[in-house]
Amino acid sequence: MALTPKTLLVPHEIVGPLGSGGMGEVYKARDTRLDRTVAIKICTGRFTERFQREARAWLQPESPAHLFAL
Repeated sequence: MALTPKTLLVPHEIVGPLGSGGMGEVYKARDTRLDRTVAIKICTGRFTERFQREARAWLQPESPAHLFAL
């Protein structure tokens, strides 16, 4: 699923691609409600146990992943 700049995934607006790999594609986006930059991951195929573990890790407040600026 290729997304192009200005694509809306309410409340997010796609800015551009960041990268891709075996699990899918990652895009830089802007959260239009909070006016902040975020990363959106679009998975290819089924959601896997690996993706679910990764998603849970990102949601942890102490995760160092929250410290990366885009």
